[in-house]
Amino acid sequence: MSFRKGSLLLMGAYLITKVLGFIFRMQFVRIAGEESVGVYMAVYPAFIFFLAAIQLGLPVGVAKMTAIHTAENRLGRATDAYLAALKWVVISSAIFVPIFFYAIPYLMTELLQQSAAIQVGYAALIMAPITAVATLARAYFQGLTRMSETATSQILEQAIRILLVTFLLPYALTSTPHGMAVLAMLIALVAELVGLFYLWIRYKAVRVKGTGKPYPHKALLTPSLPASGSKLFGSFTWFLEPVLFLHALTRSGMAVAQATSLYGIISGVLVPMLLFPSFIPYALATVLIPAVSGAAASGRMTLVRDRVHLALRISAVTGVLSSTLLYVYGGELAELFFHTDKMTVYFHLLSPIFFFYYIQSPLFSILQAMDASHIAFRNSVLGGIGKLALLAALTADVSFKEQGAVLAIGFGVLITSGLHIASIRSIRSLEVGYLTFLPVYLIFLVGIALLPVLIPPSLPLIAQVAIGACLLLFILIVTRQLHVKDIALTWHLLKVSVKSI
Repeated sequence: MSFRKGSLLLMGAYLITKVLGFIFRMQFVRIAGEESVGVYMAVYPAFIFFLAAIQLGLPVGVAKMTAIHTAENRLGRATDAYLAALKWVVISSAIFVPIFFYAIPYLMTELLQQSAAIQVGYAALIMAPITAVATLARAYFQGLTRMSETATSQILEQAIRILLVTFLLPYALTSTPHGMAVLAMLIALVAELVGLFYLWIRYKAVRVKGTGKPYPHKALLTPSLPASGSKLFGSFTWFLEPVLFLHALTRSGMAVAQATSLYGIISGVLVPMLLFPSFIPYALATVLIPAVSGAAASGRMTLVRDRVHLALRISAVTGVLSSTLLYVYGGELAELFFHTDKMTVYFHLLSPIFFFYYIQSPLFSILQAMDASHIAFRNSVLGGIGKLALLAALTADVSFKEQGAVLAIGFGVLITSGLHIASIRSIRSLEVGYLTFLPVYLIFLVGIALLPVLIPPSLPLIAQVAIGACLLLFILIVTRQLHVKDIALTWHLLKVSVKSI
């Protein structure tokens, strides 16, 4: 499967996954309530931290080495790499799961101020090794450029989540926020198991028998450990977000339950809406590692450059569309879908910065594929430190309250993306720099000024959003930031890809 077709297949699948995930969140908020969402979202970063520690960044190594061995027509060694990674996950699970098991009561009670959420933490810990194994399987298929398995498993998981939360959660024997959060985590666990079972069936069907030779750990861990450090540090800073957030709000006089509900709305509604179209850069970032690694291993640098530029161009266009429309209409859309008001100010704070989030994951993948994982890790660490420093400083002033945490989230994204651009700029053969993204960002500034003036507010909200998107696309095409052939190719490949799912 080609880079473009593989990218479009994942985009189509991630679009379906995002829509299903959006439906899941709406159902969860409406059935369980804002405080339950707040408890779930406060514990979820701990799950991501558990996962990052257990999987050791190995999905990156598996995808990269599988792609290289596939390009060399050595599929047996690709299987060896995957099986070696599974052994590492088993070892790391045996080490970290007991440690986290004994740490969860302290994490939930002392840091999150959620003593009743200990069971939620245990449910998250049970899910972490299962998710790590499933992620390795997806990385293996990505390295083989078999994107349909990854796409189907993720769609299947989201469908199971929606079915269970819709038809099981309303009849739960518990109605407490923490009990609902436990059930939501267990629902996610069941969905993950179903997805893993599907991946195991597909692996048995397509695998090539391994050579039986020991796989060199250095080849697998060299690209993996920097990615592991980056994800571990990033997930740790994410875990500290609700800790600092909840402590700041309770220190300012807000009740714990009210602060938890507010965090649930910000992390469960605001951020997911800002990231809704991120399936496009995420799909590109997923495919970039094996695609760029394989092309670089073959010495085809022109192909590497073309793939990098296409991925960054599409990601930047996606970012400007999302940021502009949510800056102008985000508050009204949140009220329409989630029945939450007073969100406009938060969209105004984050939308101008979250444009850079859309280019961050492709930039990170490019650095990994170009054997610069250590640089990507350093950039992520500096961005995380900057976010935590600003988070601590702003939440120390009770007058900022939740707006301080919101600004800090954006500040971390800005630092990391800026450092990634600086790092890639030093790789001269890629011809990427800050000016690559300046014209697109200027279109964002023009868009937030023009859309409220050109589009009548008397029109239905969805019509305003649709017209705004069309106007932005027109400006992007006229200014040659988006090529007509990209749209035609995307549409053609999307139809082919959806048929392949």
